[in-house]
Amino acid sequence: MTYAIDGWFAIEGDAVRLLGTRCAACDTVCFPPRRESCPNPRCEGADMEEFPLPRRGRVWSYTNACYPPPAPYVAAQPYEPVTLAAVELDEVGIVVLGQVRGLTVDQLAVGMELELTSGPLADGPLVWMWGQAS
Repeated sequence: MTYAIDGWFAIEGDAVRLLGTRCAACDTVCFPPRRESCPNPRCEGADMEEFPLPRRGRVWSYTNACYPPPAPYVAAQPYEPVTLAAVELDEVGIVVLGQVRGLTVDQLAVGMELELTSGPLADGPLVWMWGQAS
């Protein structure tokens, strides 16, 4: 299995998990994972602990991409618009952007609950995506 971005998410059975980090000194949570130092400008912590982020969240914002991405990115042929959502993760409060699988912008609403899933990019590697919560 080829992941689009190694080390940012994992698939365990049927469950997809984003991998984040939390500062041991101040509890700041971040995604993508950071290894060196805390992103909080008021913290000098350097011990970032990896942990799985919550799989559910609520739509913070959404849009669609009605045009294919420029090279070197690969777009499906024929190109179909891609739905994107910024989702605020439950419990940790950070916002993560991703493609939405199986829903259009007409079916989304701010505050709607979504759940993490995965799907292939046009050129094949797997990436995390948001889908309708079960």
